[in-house]
Amino acid sequence: MTAVLLALASAAFFGAMTVAIRLALRGGDAAAGTVATLLPALAVALAAAAPAHDLHRAWPFLLAGVLAPGCSQVLFTLSIREAGAARTSITVAAGPLVAVAIALALLDEPLRLPLVLGALAIVGGAVALAGERDRPEHVRVAGLAFAVGATVLFAVRDNLVRALHAHANPEAAAVATLLAGTLVALAYARRVPSSGELRRFAPAGLLFGLSYVCLFEAYFHGSVSVVSPLVATECLWGVGLSALVLGASEGVGPRLALGALLVVTGAVLIGVS
Repeated sequence: MTAVLLALASAAFFGAMTVAIRLALRGGDAAAGTVATLLPALAVALAAAAPAHDLHRAWPFLLAGVLAPGCSQVLFTLSIREAGAARTSITVAAGPLVAVAIALALLDEPLRLPLVLGALAIVGGAVALAGERDRPEHVRVAGLAFAVGATVLFAVRDNLVRALHAHANPEAAAVATLLAGTLVALAYARRVPSSGELRRFAPAGLLFGLSYVCLFEAYFHGSVSVVSPLVATECLWGVGLSALVLGASEGVGPRLALGALLVVTGAVLIGVS
């Protein structure tokens, strides 16, 4: 039950972070914005890890951090810029299909019917998005492609974290991945964010840091096949907050609502199992 609650908390923070990035990106640089998001997130993780004094054992997680949030967060931010917060959230919700497939194949996690049905229902939300015919003009196909790339990297990261979870405590592991991710984002941006960019992206970074700490705690308490589909409920927050905060500019219509409903159904199936 602890893993379920932590995964749902991570999803809520992540969905809110998606909208916060969309707000901060208006007229801004996506590469520098990625760095400006990761720096506050790293500070949150450092604060959470400080009481344990266990950072020296977390070095195996640096590789996971290069993939996500390093490369994945760059793609994720580009996707929000090119396709909007709501559609990026639903596309990333397809992650459980990849994550659970890897976990079943490589980590010998048990296959249960509710897990399979839940993962398929969540992926159905992404299918509803793919069939959307009345996208707003600002939604570009390239943005959805960026989201797919980020999704694969998220899934690989999730399985690496679960496989290495015995090597450090979750807060230290989160610090290691965020540190590696920040260095990758800095190399991509080739500059340090300005003070204005840091201020605009600070809310997104704080939300991302809280999401990451909850995510790692969840993976240290539960399996990928349980945690990953529940974290995918972030799209409910992403779509709902997009409609509430961003309004008509996001074009939240029936297909997006259908995608959100499918994600809820999948989350219920996972929780019941």
